[in-house]
This record gives sequence, C-alpha cells and structure tokens, in this order.
Amino acid sequence: MDALVESRDTVNKWLERFGVRFGVFKNGVFNEQLFPFDSIPRVISKSDWDYLEKGLKQRVDALNKFLYDIYHEKKIVKSGIIPKEFIYSSKGYMPECEGITPARNIYSHISGIDLVQGKNGRWYILEDNLRIPSGASYPMIARTVSRKVSPETFINNNVADNRNYSHLIREMMEYVNDERGISVILTPGRYNSAFFEHSYLAEKTGAILAFPGDLIVEDDNVYYQGLYKQRQRVGAIYRRVSDEYLDPLTFEPSSLLGVPNLMQAYKKGNVAIVNGLGNGVADDKGIYYFVPKMIEFYLNEEPILDNAPTYLPYFEDDYKFILENIEKLVIKDVSEAGGYGVMFGRDLSPEKLEEMKELIISEPRRWIAQEVIDFKDLEILEGEERVERKADLRAFVITGKTTKVWKSGLTRFSRNPNSFIVNSSQGGGFKDTWIMEN
Repeated sequence: MDALVESRDTVNKWLERFGVRFGVFKNGVFNEQLFPFDSIPRVISKSDWDYLEKGLKQRVDALNKFLYDIYHEKKIVKSGIIPKEFIYSSKGYMPECEGITPARNIYSHISGIDLVQGKNGRWYILEDNLRIPSGASYPMIARTVSRKVSPETFINNNVADNRNYSHLIREMMEYVNDERGISVILTPGRYNSAFFEHSYLAEKTGAILAFPGDLIVEDDNVYYQGLYKQRQRVGAIYRRVSDEYLDPLTFEPSSLLGVPNLMQAYKKGNVAIVNGLGNGVADDKGIYYFVPKMIEFYLNEEPILDNAPTYLPYFEDDYKFILENIEKLVIKDVSEAGGYGVMFGRDLSPEKLEEMKELIISEPRRWIAQEVIDFKDLEILEGEERVERKADLRAFVITGKTTKVWKSGLTRFSRNPNSFIVNSSQGGGFKDTWIMEN
C-alpha cells in the first residue's frame, strides 16, 4: 500500500510540475485544477480488449457513413429509419455543411467513445463524442511519468505500450493532408479547458500549434503566418475550436477564435479539417438511440457493443414508459455535455419529478431517458485507504486510411462515493488503463 501511495503522490507532483491541469470556466470565472491521478490501474484483459476493439471499429465506421449520408443522399432518412425532423431539429446539424465532401470522405477522424462495464461483465456505450473529444494526453503523460517513477512495473507486466497515440494522429493527419501543406493544431488559446492537451499533442505529433490570428485564407487556400510573417500552406487543421466559432463569416460573426473564409477553403477541398464540421448531429444524445440501426443499415452487421437501454419521448410508447417510470430512470438533456444536464429520477423530490415530466411533455426532442446501469466500481486510493468508486472508459478511435483503436484510454472515476458522474469538470480523477497483451 505504501508503494502505491508514494507512486501516486510522486506522479501527481510531476504532473503538476508539467502543468497537467484541467481548466473549468464557470459563472464567468476561469479556474485551473489538477486532474488527480490514481496509481491503481484499470486492467482490461486481451480477450475483453479484442471484443471492444472490434465493436468500437464497427461503431465508428457506421457513424462516419451516417455523417456522409446525412449531408449527401440521406438514404437512412428516406428509408424511414430515422425521422427527418429528428435530424434537422438537432442542434448539431449544420445546414452549411450540406453537400460538402471532406478529405478522404472522413468526418470523425478522432472519436471518443464513452463506455462502462456493468457488474454483469457486459460493456455498454454511454455516448459518442465526435466533435472535439479530449483527454488522450492525460493517460499519455501519466504513463510516461509512471515509467520513470517505477520502471520495473512495466518490465514485470505485459502491458500494451500506449506511446503510439501521437504516431496514430500524425499518420492520420498525413493521410488526409495529402501533401497539400503543413499540419497544424488550432487552439482557442491559453484559457481553454484543454489547452495543456493542445500544446502537448502539437509537440508529440510535430504539428504546429496555431493560435487565433495565425491562420489566414487567400484564394481559397489556408496559410500559417509564422515568425516574420513567413507564410506556409496548410494542408490539415486539427481544430480544437467548436464548429460555431470556426469561421465568423459563416457561423458566429462575433467569434475571434476562428479563421475568416475557412469554410470556403474547406468546401473547395483545399484543406482537411480534423474533426469535420457538422459532426454534432451524430453525437446528439437523441441520435445515439439510432446507432445500432445505423450499423445494420450501413454495414449489414449486427451491433457488437450494446447501447445503454434508452427511451425517446419522441415515440409514443417510450413517452408513456418514461412518464410512468421516471423515478427509476436517468434523464439527460441532449444539448448538454461534461456531465451536466444529467438527472437521476431516484434523487428527485416528488415536486421536481413533476417539473421534469412537464419539461418532457413540452419539449420531447430535448430529452432522452436511460435505464440506470449499475456499472463496476474500481478501487482507488482515498488518502491511504482503498475505496471503490464508479468509473467509465473513454476509448479513442482513429480513422485515417483504416480505423484503429488506441490500446489505452482515459479511465475517469468519481471521487464522490454517492455519484455516478465521473467527468473531470465535475471533480473526477483519472487512472491509467492497462490493456494486457496476453
């Protein structure tokens, strides 16, 4: 136990020294905090990982086909599988992206898929993150520091090496770049919650870290203005700026974070944008309900991984079930993220339950309901004691020439013994994820 405590404390000191922090902007105030690391790893067996890997590739391939279809022929809508109005009422759907074909037909190059493992041993997908999924840098640097603190740990255990993430990103960016120019990572700046990750990935991938104002568009091509205003053509942009702020001439005109006329260069196929624009329609929590049907429709395969049992108040039978069983369900606002907008019916007072019912009745498209999955607790160190806390896993799936799953992931855990919410923005911590080689 003493060795684990010592290792945890030493790693956290190094992470703080390296500036490994997570920023939260709330109520007009920006606060940075250490993302606490726990030294007891999550261990995933080879057989479990092989199963997860196959299911994650299948899911992401189907989601990429869905995104292409929605902005082009809309076959899945015409087939009656997803209601037309359900697509176009999504806050993530962007009519400005209609007809645009991204480089290599890839929309979601980096997909962050959140899973939990039930106490029955089954894995369930909780949500898909296809816009700007973050978090890979934390297990990357934690493993690097852990190797220095305790090299014998990785000599004595047959754990998959997770140091290839930057290679996977670089390889994917080179594939979509197609030798048009340099690759850059576009950051909104120092006060973004994941700025550490932007700078760390730029260093590791060899891409240039570009700030607002560093990129310009001329003659439908994108250029990076470096020192002394020397210009270099840009072929791929790994953007960490939200869609609506990416081009003030197309989207939010007040944005100071984007690149004027970037959409014109994107439309012309002169620059690849990672991840593509308009992906929000696919990670809408309401569209999540239809992903198993997408897999069957686009791939003609049975889904390998399960969704959490989900109900849409948009459909009459689900609507009635939710209203009759709301105290047993988790209610989620489809427009929220980061653990916000999640309500457990069992925790609401009778008055709040009635208010929630009224909201569902008045805005059925805004909500989904899910059965509560009693997912596994993992051991963490609380002070010097071992305790159990709820934990999820964010798997990172990279789509370039082929679709690959990084043999690692971000395991987040709740520090609150009574909470199922594990997000870093809600005060959670993280631990290393060991994928065993045999």
